[in-house]
Amino acid sequence: MWRGEREAVKTLRQKVDPNAHYAWFHAASLGEFEQGRPLIEQLRRSHPEMKILLTFFSPSGYEVRKNYEGADIVCYLPLDTPTNARRFLRAIRPEVAFFIKYEFWFNYLHILKHRKVPVYSVSSIFRDDQVFFKWYGKQYGRVLKCFTHFFVQNKKSQELLHNIGIDCVTITGDTRFDRVLNIQQQAKTLPAVERFVQRNSKPTFIVGSSWEADEDIYLPYFEQRPEVNIIIATHVVSNDRLERLMQRLRSLGRNPIRYSQVENEKTIDTNADTLLIDCYGLLSSIYQYADIAYVGGGFGDGLHNILEAAVWGKPVVFGPNNARFQEAQDMKACGGGMEVCCGKSFKRTIDMLLDNESQRKTAGEKAKNYVAQHAGASQRILDFCF
Repeated sequence: MWRGEREAVKTLRQKVDPNAHYAWFHAASLGEFEQGRPLIEQLRRSHPEMKILLTFFSPSGYEVRKNYEGADIVCYLPLDTPTNARRFLRAIRPEVAFFIKYEFWFNYLHILKHRKVPVYSVSSIFRDDQVFFKWYGKQYGRVLKCFTHFFVQNKKSQELLHNIGIDCVTITGDTRFDRVLNIQQQAKTLPAVERFVQRNSKPTFIVGSSWEADEDIYLPYFEQRPEVNIIIATHVVSNDRLERLMQRLRSLGRNPIRYSQVENEKTIDTNADTLLIDCYGLLSSIYQYADIAYVGGGFGDGLHNILEAAVWGKPVVFGPNNARFQEAQDMKACGGGMEVCCGKSFKRTIDMLLDNESQRKTAGEKAKNYVAQHAGASQRILDFCF
């Protein structure tokens, strides 16, 4: 990251077309990029005369998407100092800037405002406990007044901004709904997963972004339910992590097999009842094969993307650390998502879904409808900005 930040201005000087019109998108990491991606791609289609600059703060975003074909230039954003900001903006001279969700860079934003460049905050969401809304946070709140307009996810965010004198706010929802619908339309068929699922008539439980804290909750249950196929995509894919998980599964009487083994050998052990995904990039397509989906992170730092499962019409189960995620609150309210807080509540929830097919399908339809009803934020934002 340090090296990439130092090279960013040099990269711009080499690649920037001085006669082009640039739209700048900044995402902290990969998650924010996925949130901004439908906006980038829609802008490409509707305004092909504009070029796209995409910047990242985190290596987890840049290293994965540095060759993203939807942008003309991809680089790191140098640290937020006055000198860095002036050099960077002098090199690119953007005509419009989009900061995704939680990005508030003091010097960049003040210089953009001084240069009268329109700056938009996209899919942002605000909470009472953020420093901007504390009695001692007025100095921090000044940076928010550099934005031309906020496109927020909910009414609460609009009200919080209004309370500190910011009224240039529109509730457009979350652009991730557009993204997961795009992913669904372009989803791959996965022959290895299909072979695993279709070789018997057992229901399939799919876990996305699994952490060990999640496994402490759901794995003991399946020692008593051998009739269920399990597919697990761990959040971190490494041989050491997968080997530890395979040992744990065997100790519970499960018979795990790795995805690469099924894919490469074109055969599958008929006794295998658990498939471990040992590569990245498949999860959003794997959910289509679920009867029930579980999304990890809710017993740790925070919930991962539940919309990727919901778009397929699957009931989605997740842990209790979800208060900061609007989609989790909405999914619980509509009946498409279910929170579990311990092994007992997990057993109660999964027993209900496995043993009642009608209830399972109804929950899945509610999840799917929720995604469909909240799509369209990208187009609403572009209609406003252009």
